[in-house]
Amino acid sequence: MGIHVIKMPDIGEGIAEVELVAWHVKIGDMVAEDQPLADVMTDKATVEIPAPVVGRVVALGGDVGQVMAVGGELIRLEVEGEGNLKPGADAPPAKAAAAPAAAQPAAAAPAPQSAPAPKA
Repeated sequence: MGIHVIKMPDIGEGIAEVELVAWHVKIGDMVAEDQPLADVMTDKATVEIPAPVVGRVVALGGDVGQVMAVGGELIRLEVEGEGNLKPGADAPPAKAAAAPAAAQPAAAAPAPQSAPAPKA
């Protein structure tokens, strides 16, 4: 068994991001090739994203209403044989990775310290 990562396809010239408007699958679902996975919306149209392979959904890359970058991770499927995810490149899906990254700036900022009182 391998993992196949499906990235947000380039759906039009000049389109850099899309809004995820609907999931047609959930974690644990088996999907067939060409089965609709999700609907995404650009400024001009809503587009259905089909599965390029047969597999079982193991991770969703975002929530409905989330803006996603073209080329970003959309979904992960467990597939028969070898997937397209290279060993050691097992980064968590974008949805899971966003929370720790957002918390980092607050932790990196030094705590304000008051200056010592001058002696008289």
